[in-house]
Amino acid sequence: MKSIVVVVLFCILSLGQTFAQKLLTLRESLQLAKKNNPDLKVAAFNIKAAEADITTAKIRPDPNFNMQLLHIANPKQRAEGSAWPNSVNGQYWWQLTKPLQVAGQRTYKIDLANKLFTQSKLDYSENSRGIFYAVANKWLDAWSAKIGLDILEKGKVNIDSLVQINEYRLRNKVITNTDLQRTRLLQQQYQRDIVTAQQIYFNELQNLKYLLGTTDSLSVDFSDNTFNTILTAGDSLVEMGTHERSDVLSAKNAIDVSTSNMKVQRSLAYPQPEVGGMYNPQNNIPYFGFYGTVAIPIFNRNQGQREKAQVLKYQSEQNLWATERQAETEIMTAYRSYVTQRQNLEDYQRNLAEADNILNSVRYSYVKGGTSIIDLLEAQRSWLDTQQRYYSTMENFRRSYIQLLFATGIINQLAE
Repeated sequence: MKSIVVVVLFCILSLGQTFAQKLLTLRESLQLAKKNNPDLKVAAFNIKAAEADITTAKIRPDPNFNMQLLHIANPKQRAEGSAWPNSVNGQYWWQLTKPLQVAGQRTYKIDLANKLFTQSKLDYSENSRGIFYAVANKWLDAWSAKIGLDILEKGKVNIDSLVQINEYRLRNKVITNTDLQRTRLLQQQYQRDIVTAQQIYFNELQNLKYLLGTTDSLSVDFSDNTFNTILTAGDSLVEMGTHERSDVLSAKNAIDVSTSNMKVQRSLAYPQPEVGGMYNPQNNIPYFGFYGTVAIPIFNRNQGQREKAQVLKYQSEQNLWATERQAETEIMTAYRSYVTQRQNLEDYQRNLAEADNILNSVRYSYVKGGTSIIDLLEAQRSWLDTQQRYYSTMENFRRSYIQLLFATGIINQLAE
């Protein structure tokens, strides 16, 4: 009795929320995640930070101002009749110099900053691909939970009507009390399963809300036509993925970054001179002159960073090769799984219609007294099993579809 009350209250509350719920297709979920996902919002700051580095690279070195003051310490050596602070007893030094960036240092730094800015955007795109994959799978988890709930509710409707029929037949002494109790036990089991399935469904919706960055009431759209058949051949998908996938593009740009870094490190092998002018009054006698200094590159020619830049380039080239091979493997594996699951779904559609026909036939025969309650309950269990297996097959198909979208990188385009 308590479970019945819980179900009724839950249905009333759910009915009140249904009108305010927003139905989301897979594409709409991805688009909403692109705008509001909290992890993507955090990652977006990396792009702004990289853009600020471009500003830093463009800044030229500030000039250096140097002032020195010397006074005669021994009073006996000062000019006659003069005090310590008198200019005739001191020397003053004002110097203004400017460091120079030679060997294209500034140009190469700007180029490297631009390449890193591009890298940050590609890395953001790759982060988006992973998050969109998580969103799509969580959307599918919510869809699967709702399907499971709907199957149980549909099965319970059948059992509820059967209980009513058996109560009537028991009053007419057509069946025994045992037959009625069997149907009531099954009815109670359905009620318990429905309560559990409802909680699972709302838990999945709550997890989906976080990924979407929203607190609004929502539900998955069961009329979603996103899962259309992919007609593109596997070879074409591999070609697409190995040229357009975000991690491949990021790996390619990393080679450009390492090349630019090598140029920067080679330019830093040249010492940075500093030149300027000075004004030097000594005992009221003014002097003007020029200043210049440069390090003599005997020990430090930036050897370590130059070698490191070369190693990083070799690493980025190897990483590109590995990323392309990984993309090929993931796409071909996902495509084969997709084709298999698509065929399984087509085959199971026939089984679904057969299970409905069998249940209706056994049910009709039972009502007419042509078969036993055991046969009807077995037909009901078989129908439930077929329903669950069919939608499990559909879930596998849709999950393989999502995996293929992720492997090819098309999932990012779906979020546009």
